[in-house]
Amino acid sequence: MNALKDRYPFYVASEPVYANADLPVTDKYTGKTATRVAMADDAAVDTAIARAVDAVEPMRSLAAYERQAVLAHCARRFGERSEELAYALCVEAGKPIRDARGEVARLIDTFRVAAEESVRMVGETLPLDISARARDYRGMWKRVPLGVCSFITPFNFPLNLVAHKVAPALAVGCPFVLKPASATPVGALIVGEVLAETKLPRGAFSILPVRGEKAARFAEDERIRLLSFTGSPAVGWDLKARAGKKKVVLELGGNAAVIVDQDADLDDAVERVVFGAFYQSGQSCIAVQRVLVHERVYDDFKRRLVEATSALRTGDPKQEGTFVGPMISETEAERLHGWIEQAIERGARVLAGGTREGAMLAATLLEGVPKDADVCAKEAFGPVAVLSSFHDFDAALDEANDSVYGLQAGVFTRDLYRAHRAWDRLEVGAVVVGDVPSWRVDHMPYGGVKESGQGREGVRFAMEEMTEIRLFILRTPPARPDRS
Repeated sequence: MNALKDRYPFYVASEPVYANADLPVTDKYTGKTATRVAMADDAAVDTAIARAVDAVEPMRSLAAYERQAVLAHCARRFGERSEELAYALCVEAGKPIRDARGEVARLIDTFRVAAEESVRMVGETLPLDISARARDYRGMWKRVPLGVCSFITPFNFPLNLVAHKVAPALAVGCPFVLKPASATPVGALIVGEVLAETKLPRGAFSILPVRGEKAARFAEDERIRLLSFTGSPAVGWDLKARAGKKKVVLELGGNAAVIVDQDADLDDAVERVVFGAFYQSGQSCIAVQRVLVHERVYDDFKRRLVEATSALRTGDPKQEGTFVGPMISETEAERLHGWIEQAIERGARVLAGGTREGAMLAATLLEGVPKDADVCAKEAFGPVAVLSSFHDFDAALDEANDSVYGLQAGVFTRDLYRAHRAWDRLEVGAVVVGDVPSWRVDHMPYGGVKESGQGREGVRFAMEEMTEIRLFILRTPPARPDRS
């Protein structure tokens, strides 16, 4: 299916609502309106939260096999609709079609893993007789769903980042309200179409496109027990401040570094750095932004990297051979191009790219960039990487840590001891050895430290965030004489 519908509804309490067509969704390559989506107003949001509250007990009462059946149905239907989902993603996000298909595959993986984990939400027996006073006591604990969750997702992975919130919620039995990104709502609404095919209790889900300025409603309402947000640090920390007593999970920005040591396989490292820096136009919070290369191999690595970057095909994301498509908007491309020009004014050298046409920013490599320049110190979130050299491995670890962010880092080394030293010292949520920080598989614990957020996603770990421990204690009374 290579077409979008003319209109998409929002969903309130599991039902589609064609209230209006107020949100135009543009083809990010052509800039033309591709479809229109209904926008939810305040009343719709209030109704959605109220119906989610009503669904708390019915959702909590679902048996594990029933939750599993819902998730398995979704995984199967996403597979059947995979080309439709990929095309929608290609249009609304400007993601090259091959990458869009890859994201659909990850969407399916995430729901499949959640289906498996939904029947493995286990607890433990807990011996309590640690002293004489507790001799006749024993315990056990289990996990129970928190209740209503609210989810806010960004534009860059409109399917899989939705999946990383929705699938764990269904796996544990939490009703939810979801605000997808206004720039890319279609994928989430197709997920809603599939969820509506299931036997979920009424009110189990609502999918509500609203403008960003109304996101605070998803944080402030006291009926919501958990807020999970993926997006910019400024917005995320502000929502946390508004969230009151509810639990908050934040997956925010990054400024990922990769270290290429002198013993690395340079061909392999170049291939992976090109992917990590320029995949989906660098619009990923774990995109390679800073490349630290040992001085002994720096010139050789740089030459190979420039050649590989210059060979990338840029253009229409619907074409099979396109590697770099448009950024999400011309405004974002202008912003990042301005950062590149500022760095050049301060002495940086362009090794590849550096040009812009509309929302298309060429894959760009820079060297000689001052450490405090925006393109090096802040989150670029676009197709640009900054090269520098190092002499001492430990100094390279320090430089990688010299950031307010701490999401993931990559290290190319064949030295086991250096690999472990990187794992011990890098202040990040994950250290990837032998690959770029841009690598992720969907059941691993994923999240960051410092300005990169708090909490963890990855199906099993998100399920833990969406549940709480309930302890059971049993006292055995002392034996009494039998008076019969």
